[in-house]
Amino acid sequence: MADETVGIVGAGIVGLATGREIALRRPGTRVVVFEKEQQVSLHQTGHNSGVVHAGIYYTPGSLKADLTVRGVALLREYCQDRELPYREIGKLVMAVRQDELGRMESLYERARNNHVPDLRRVSKDEIKELEPNAGGIAALHSPRTAITDYPAIAREFAKDIADADGEVRLGFPVTGITNVPGGIEVASGQQRLKVDRLILCAGLHSDSVAKLAQDEQEPRIIPFRGEYMLLKPDRTHLVRGLVYPVPDPRYPFLGVHFTPRVDGTVEVGPNAVLALAREGYRLTKVSPKDLLGLAAYPGSWRMAAQHWRTGVKEYRGSLSTTAFMKDAALYVPGVGAKDVIRGGAGVRAQALDRDGTLVDDFRIHRVGRITAVRNAPSPAATASMAIAEHIVGAVFGEA
Repeated sequence: MADETVGIVGAGIVGLATGREIALRRPGTRVVVFEKEQQVSLHQTGHNSGVVHAGIYYTPGSLKADLTVRGVALLREYCQDRELPYREIGKLVMAVRQDELGRMESLYERARNNHVPDLRRVSKDEIKELEPNAGGIAALHSPRTAITDYPAIAREFAKDIADADGEVRLGFPVTGITNVPGGIEVASGQQRLKVDRLILCAGLHSDSVAKLAQDEQEPRIIPFRGEYMLLKPDRTHLVRGLVYPVPDPRYPFLGVHFTPRVDGTVEVGPNAVLALAREGYRLTKVSPKDLLGLAAYPGSWRMAAQHWRTGVKEYRGSLSTTAFMKDAALYVPGVGAKDVIRGGAGVRAQALDRDGTLVDDFRIHRVGRITAVRNAPSPAATASMAIAEHIVGAVFGEA
C-alpha cells in the first residue's frame, strides 16, 4: 500500500523529472502524472534546441544559476548511464562590435562566479582556430557546453516513473483542482482522482492551471514563438560548435545563434515574436481566448510600451528570410538566405509581471499542499533534474 499519492500536472521534462525524483527518493509514494496530450514532451520539451547550458548567463545566487550548474552534472551522468546522446561540442559567445566587449567581460565574471568549467576568453585569431568560418573580434569559449536529445530524456524519465509503479496518465486535461478532506481532487471532465499532494508543471498553461488551484494571479504567461532556419545539408560544415551572440541584458532571450543538433542538422535562430496562441507554433495559429487574455492583462501593455521597437524588428525577421539572416551573418559571414530553409518553431512560456517586467528567474509558489511552478523557461531542460531535487526538497521539507 502506497504511503501517499502525489499528482503532477504536465508531462514535460520538468514534470517528469520531478515525478522520477519522488519515486526514487520516497519509495512507496505513488506518482501520477497528468498530461492533456497523447504523448509526453509534446510542447516546450519537444521543441527544444537540445543545448545543455553551462551556466554562463545567470545571476549568481539565483535559482537559475544554482540549479543549472547542478543540473548539468546530473544530466550528463544520466545520459551516460542510459546511453542517451550527450556531446560536448563547445560554445562561442562572440562579440562582433567594440561596444559589446564590456558586456562580454561582465558575462565572463558572471560565469566565473557560477563556476562554469574551463571557460576562457579567446582572441579574434583563436576564434578562427575554433570556428574557421566565424566572424567576431573576441569571444568566450565554453568547451563543456553540450547538446542532447531532451524528448528522449523525457521519455526515459517517464519509463522510470512507470518502473517505480507510477503512472503517466495521457489524454487527461486538468479542468478542476479542489481541496477536499485529506487531499486534493484533480478533475478532467467527469474523471476524478484524489491525491495527497499536487505539483503543477504546466508550462505554457502554468498560470491558468495555477488559477484552478487558487494560486496568485501573477505572473501571467506570455507566449513567445521562436522560429528557426536550417542550414542546407551542404552548408552544415560551416559551423563546428555552438555560436552565440553576446546577449542583451534587457531581455531573457539569447538572440539568433547557430546550433548543431544531435541528428546532424544545424539550426539558425530563434527569433522571439509574440505568439497569437499559447500553442501557436505557426504564424497562422490564432486563439481568440489567448489574445483576449493578453489584451486584458495590464502587464502586456506595459511590456509593449517598453519593447515595441524590438518587437517590430523580430516580426520583420519572421516574415523575411533575408531579414532573419541579416544578424546571423554577423557571426558566420557569408551565410545568407540562400543557405537556409525554413525550420520548425517552438513557443516559450515567458512569465510576465503586472508592471511589464519579463520574469527572468525560475519562480515556484506554494499553496498549502499544492506546489506551482510558475516560471521555468530555458535553461529549465538543462536544470530539470536539479529543479526536481529542489521541488521535492521543498514539498517534503527535506534539505
